[in-house]
Amino acid sequence: MSAEATEPAQQPPPSSSHDPESRGLRLVAVLLVLTVVSGLIDAVSYLGLGHVFTANMTGNVVVLGFAAAGAPGFSVPHTLVSLGSFVVGAVAGGRLAVRLGGGSRRRWARITLAVEAVFLGASTVVAFAAPDATATVYALIAVTAFAMGLRNATVRRLGVPDLTTTVLTMTLTGLAADSRAAGGTGVHSPRRSASVAAMALGALLGAWLVVHHGLGIPLLVGAVAVAVLAVSASGRE
Repeated sequence: MSAEATEPAQQPPPSSSHDPESRGLRLVAVLLVLTVVSGLIDAVSYLGLGHVFTANMTGNVVVLGFAAAGAPGFSVPHTLVSLGSFVVGAVAGGRLAVRLGGGSRRRWARITLAVEAVFLGASTVVAFAAPDATATVYALIAVTAFAMGLRNATVRRLGVPDLTTTVLTMTLTGLAADSRAAGGTGVHSPRRSASVAAMALGALLGAWLVVHHGLGIPLLVGAVAVAVLAVSASGRE
């Protein structure tokens, strides 16, 4: 027999279309949409729930200081509920990462997004059902902060550079410090700029919706957006 007849045929590598992890929307796009949602959520919480953040915990710690000092318009209980709920959500996200992080990245991301969508959906129902109740304020703070903590723990473990979805301080620092004006290459500037623009867009849209339509509509928009991501996210960056 000839050498050609005895050698096994070489199989071509599987194409991305046959790789389950690659099916769906890339994580970069997913995280940019989530950044828009963060702007929506913080617009709801800051403008409609007593000057408290439920996505941006950096700002929330500062707000807690304002409230503790007796500055008008800020509430220590509201801020503590937000911080506590966010931490509990982050713990839940960490446990979910331990359970799912070693398997399919796509499945992990989709399950986490589905859970976030459920919590945002629940907050939407509460906002429409009892918009003026005191308990509604605390419920919305707790539920949205929990959802953001869950998401942040997941995003941190996914480790996609420059897309934290809630905090822009280091993103802006990197954008400036690594720019050509600072002697850098500016290689990550498009992604960082997109992240800043996404947050601003979410805050603008959220503020407009809160001012003109109340709390329920922006929460509904956020829930629907995350639900769409939950069925379309891939596991590839």
